Amino acid sequence: MNMKNIIKGLFAPVLVLALSPLFTACDSDTDSNPTLQEPTSFVLNIPANAANNIYDLANAYYVNFTCTQPDYGGFPLSTTYSVQVSIDNKFADADTAVSKTAAYKELATTYTAAKLPVDASEINDAVVTLYQEANNGAEYPSAEKRSIYVRLRANITGSQRGNCLSNVITLPNVLATYKVPAITLPTQLYLVGSSIDEAWSTWKAMAPVYGMEGEFYTMIYCPADASFKWGTFINDWRGYNAIKTVNDDAKAGLSTNSDGNVIVSKAGWYVVYFTSKIIGKEVQYTLNFEPGTAYIIGNATGSWTDSDPALAMTAPADASSQWVSPAFTTAEEMRAYIKVPGLDWWRTEFTLHKGDLYFRNVNIPSNWATDVGSEYSVSITAGQKLYVDFNKNTGEVK
Repeated sequence: MNMKNIIKGLFAPVLVLALSPLFTACDSDTDSNPTLQEPTSFVLNIPANAANNIYDLANAYYVNFTCTQPDYGGFPLSTTYSVQVSIDNKFADADTAVSKTAAYKELATTYTAAKLPVDASEINDAVVTLYQEANNGAEYPSAEKRSIYVRLRANITGSQRGNCLSNVITLPNVLATYKVPAITLPTQLYLVGSSIDEAWSTWKAMAPVYGMEGEFYTMIYCPADASFKWGTFINDWRGYNAIKTVNDDAKAGLSTNSDGNVIVSKAGWYVVYFTSKIIGKEVQYTLNFEPGTAYIIGNATGSWTDSDPALAMTAPADASSQWVSPAFTTAEEMRAYIKVPGLDWWRTEFTLHKGDLYFRNVNIPSNWATDVGSEYSVSITAGQKLYVDFNKNTGEVK
């Protein structure tokens, strides 16, 4: 049965009471003031004909659910409802487990009425993902009908008060379909590791290479046998085996361990340079591990030569100290960059903005002051030097 012809979204009005007067009433109950109750459950209704309907999620717009509002003390309050979906009805197991696994998914869209026209595509994606997570990434059997289980979570809108769960209902005849996700190159990469700022806590954002989609770089210090992971978002936790090609150009002794970390056996400063490309149905990554080098350049130095040895910044012994540039020779605008072998210097240029490193992300045909803004331009006087903490990505000129 095509859900497009039977699902309509109708919303009933809900009386909204201001939250602050409500909570005042809770704290000082009188004969004229209602008392907020914290319910433990409410009722999610089984859709009409659910036992006989076939819910073809890939070809439906909505799956319509209705519920009774939680009893917050005998008066209506604006309530937000979240939808949770399971393929094995292990909601309780997931709620009580120390490490919650793929027992259910909570959909991203929330609702503020007791009639919920739930986006069928969201349910479809949740069902497929749950199946793949439970079956080591196996292809979803799109032609097979299966039972899915649904419950709601409610809370008072704009508050964490009134949190409660509904009963679980079953939709016994559901068709879901795997949809190939749109493959795009990453827009951000992060590093986290044993020697990156706060160990295994700080996710250091890598800078995009200007004008090179899917390429990122950063400077890190690694003591002997340091380890790190990486990801396209914070808490992504990808390791050595998620990298298609590793080029240890710095001869740092890269390897992996039982945790899948990237291991760096030789201590030193390194430029971490990732590239990515779409091959077939996946994004493949190349890690280029380069010697750590940084330079100043431009009118304030008297030279525009890329990688001029006389303009190389001096690396500290470890991450506890700052890199130091040669003295600038002319009162001009500062220009500086991390050197990535094979790339023009201006693709990995940085300036200082409110004490932080700001990596170039726009075209600069003239200079930072003219093309980006005066607040991104650092004026130099002769004799000053650039000091940079690449561990925290901060700097100063003095």
